[in-house]
Amino acid sequence: MRIALTVDPEIPVPPVSYGGIERIVDMLAQSLVARGHEVTLFAHAKSICPVELVGWRGASSVSKLDSIRNCATLAPKVFAGRFDLVHSFSRLAYLTPLLPLPIPKLMTYQRAITSKSVWFGHKLARGTLEFSAISEWMVEGIKHIGKWHFVPNGVPLDVYDFRSEIAPDAPLVFLGRIEEIKGPHLAIEIARRTNSKLVIAGNVPAEHKKWYEHHVAPHIDGAQITYVGPVNDAQKNELLGRARALLMPILWEEPFGIVMTEAMACGTPVIGTRRGAVPEVVKDGVTGFVGETVDELVEALARLPTLDRACCRREVEVRYSNDAVVEAYLAIYRALLAKRVSGGGR
Repeated sequence: MRIALTVDPEIPVPPVSYGGIERIVDMLAQSLVARGHEVTLFAHAKSICPVELVGWRGASSVSKLDSIRNCATLAPKVFAGRFDLVHSFSRLAYLTPLLPLPIPKLMTYQRAITSKSVWFGHKLARGTLEFSAISEWMVEGIKHIGKWHFVPNGVPLDVYDFRSEIAPDAPLVFLGRIEEIKGPHLAIEIARRTNSKLVIAGNVPAEHKKWYEHHVAPHIDGAQITYVGPVNDAQKNELLGRARALLMPILWEEPFGIVMTEAMACGTPVIGTRRGAVPEVVKDGVTGFVGETVDELVEALARLPTLDRACCRREVEVRYSNDAVVEAYLAIYRALLAKRVSGGGR
């Protein structure tokens, strides 16, 4: 197949540190090429993913002018008949000129979904556009519009080493953006209340720096609570692999949380709040524990010895590996192309 992949213009593919969607697109693009498909990636001009690259002209995904520029970047390539299918991880707006065309299109959502945009895309495409989401909770109240598929995010297994055993005094880990909705302050509370060491990793967004300085920084002592900043893949593998558990005390409806699968790939269980996709990704009592409150998460730490780290790794191999994710998308591609051949799409 000749496939056009698109992703928002702000972050290169793959990302240097933060950038979950860009990491998934990089994994998908390389895996598709390894299976013999031709991939053209529409992304940040400094992307180094080893496929054909077309750099976006517009640098912002929220700018209307840049959206027009990016429509003008993508549309001529598709109009020229270079592709069999377009798979978008970027804004649906970039597909606007292409929606009436018969070429099959898949729109993957990894963030909040608005019914207005889905309805618009579905109506204008007249059967040539289908949708996918990374968790089922994302589409509650909207899944009646158009045809939906569910493909979770995943991880390249060769990047993460499975560790069946850890040190008796292994730390807990918090890995993610350092802001209130991610719950780093709650991770600190859990570590304090259980007398556990905690390593915090991740970037501090500029708009959340004051919150970090008031609620996180005062607790960092370099002994029990340590902050190591953003981490790359190798550092992440080491950090997660030697952890007793990944703490995911989120305070928002997170669409997926790829860090959970990264931890589980290392054999590290996840302890998180029942928000967003956490209950879908974490099998309570098997690959971690899910609780409603900090008290419940504190109590769950005492039950960590009942979990088998090998179960965490197996869950990723079956559901969240690069092979599982790529094969799921390929199945959708084949169905879309077959639909076009049979006349199901214009």
